[in-house]
Amino acid sequence: MKWRYENETVDIVIVGAGAAGGVLAKELSEAGLGVVVLDAGPWRDPVKDFASDELSMKHLAWEDTRLVDATETFVTGKHHSGKGVGGGTQNFTGVFLRFHESDFKTKAIDGVGEDWPIHYKDLEPYYSRVEKEISVSGPKHFPWGNFQGPYPFPELDSLSPNAVLFHKGCKSLGIQSAPTPLAILSNPLEGRSACTNRGFCLQGCIPNAKFSTLIVHIPKAVQAGAEILADCRVTQIEVNDYGHACGVLFVHEGITYRQRAKTVILCSHVVETPRLLLHSATPQFPDGLANSSGWVGKAIMTHSSNDVYAKFEEEVRLYKGTPVLASTQDFYETDPRRGFVRGYTIHAHGSRPIEMAEGIRKATEAPLWGSSFRQAMQDYNFYGRLKMVGEVLPNWNNHVALADEKDEYGIPMASLAFNYCDNDLKLLDHAVENMKLILRAAGGEISYVVPDTQHLMGGCRMGNDAATSVVNSYGQSHDIPNLFICDASLFVTSSGGNPTLTVMALAARTADYIIDLASS
Repeated sequence: MKWRYENETVDIVIVGAGAAGGVLAKELSEAGLGVVVLDAGPWRDPVKDFASDELSMKHLAWEDTRLVDATETFVTGKHHSGKGVGGGTQNFTGVFLRFHESDFKTKAIDGVGEDWPIHYKDLEPYYSRVEKEISVSGPKHFPWGNFQGPYPFPELDSLSPNAVLFHKGCKSLGIQSAPTPLAILSNPLEGRSACTNRGFCLQGCIPNAKFSTLIVHIPKAVQAGAEILADCRVTQIEVNDYGHACGVLFVHEGITYRQRAKTVILCSHVVETPRLLLHSATPQFPDGLANSSGWVGKAIMTHSSNDVYAKFEEEVRLYKGTPVLASTQDFYETDPRRGFVRGYTIHAHGSRPIEMAEGIRKATEAPLWGSSFRQAMQDYNFYGRLKMVGEVLPNWNNHVALADEKDEYGIPMASLAFNYCDNDLKLLDHAVENMKLILRAAGGEISYVVPDTQHLMGGCRMGNDAATSVVNSYGQSHDIPNLFICDASLFVTSSGGNPTLTVMALAARTADYIIDLASS
C-alpha cells in the first residue's frame, strides 16, 4: 500500500470519516493543514454501491461483534453508527434537530446528570453554519427550542400518509406538530437533485438528495489536499516518550502500517473510541490513554426509542416518502406533573417491511410468529408507526470496557453494560402512552409496541474538571494535549432529540480551535 504521507509526519490524522470526521477533514485541510483520514470501511459510490434494497444495504452499519450485558433491549449496531467513508450519515434518516438550551444544564435546572462546560450560545453559530452549508430543509416556523426557523431551504413539499395521520392525531389532542427539519434537499443544489421521495434513506441515498459527509465534506477535503484512506482499521494510538500522541497503527489487507502525526483526532463513535483508548494503554498510561480520571468508557447513553404500530382501515403504506416528515417536541422539557424529569421527541416514522417484521417479532404486546405473523405482514400496508427519541440519564455503571475475547485484529472486543434507571423507564412509558393516544386519535387500532434504542452517546465526556471528565469543551484530552476526541462520545447528557447536528457543530467548533492553535 502506498499513500502520499506514508513516510511523513502529517499535521493531523483523523480516525473515522463520519459526521465529525468529515467536517474536521474539510475545515482543517482548507486551513492549509496536512490531513490524513483513516476509515475502517470502504469508500462507496452512491450510484454504484447503494441499492434500493433493505436487506442488502444492512452492511452500511457497523456490525462487528460486541458483548452486551443489559436487562432491557439495547441495540449497538443498526443505525447507531456506520462503516465506511461517510460513517452513519450514509444510513441515517436525515433528522437534523438542534439541542435546546436546557440540554446543556440539566443539573442546574433539573438536578440530574451533569452540566456541559458549554452553553447553547457556544454552539449556536456552528449550528447555523452547518445548517447553511448543507442546506437543511425545514418549516418556516419550528415551535420548540431556541431556534424556531426559518431554515435555509423550505420543508419537503410531500407528506407521507403516515405523517398526515400523525398531524391529524396531534391536532385532535391539542398537541403541536410540525414538519421535521431534515438534512435532505427540497430544491436542487450543486448538482444534487431534490428529494424524490424514494424512501430509502436508511439504505443510502442514490440521488444524493440526502446529506452525507461522503458527498459533501469529503470531496471538499480531498480538493483541499486531504488524503482519505478507506478500508484501514486503526488498531492503536502511539505515544512517544514525552507522553504525546505521535501517530496511529492501522491494518489494510492484513498488513500493519503506521501514520505519524503531530495531532491525532478520534472520531470513531461511542464504542470504538473508548475501546481504542483503552487498548492503547502504555506503561506511562496503564489505564488507557486520556483516562487519568477513569471516565473513559463510562456513562454511555442511548435514546429510548420504542415504536408503536397501529392498524388503520385505509392504506397507510409506511414505505412511502422520506421516513421522518413530521414531529412533535411538546414533551421535550421537564414538566413536574409527569413524575419524571427531562423529555422526548415523537416522530412519525416510516418503516420498510423487513424493519417492521423484525420489530413486531420482538413486540412487548402480542409478539408474533407463525400464521399470525404472516397475516400481520400481509396487512403491512395498513399500519402506521410512531417512534420516540427519549432522553436517558448518564450513569457511571453504563459503560464500554475491554472483553477477554479478541477480534480478528487481536484487539479485545468491546464489552458493554447498560440498564435504564427509574426516571428513564417512567419517561419511556409516558411517551408510549402518548404515541398510542395520537394513533388512536388518528383512527388507528394499537397493535404492537416494539422496544428499541437509538443513538449512542457518551463514554468520553467533556468537562472543565480533569478529575471528572476526559476532554475539555473542544475535545482536547486533559492528559495528552495533542490527542482530540470529536464524536458523540463527548456528550455529557443525551437530550431528547437526534444528535447528528450537534456532533457536527461540535466538530466545526473543534476545527476552529485547532486552526487557532496551529496559527499561534
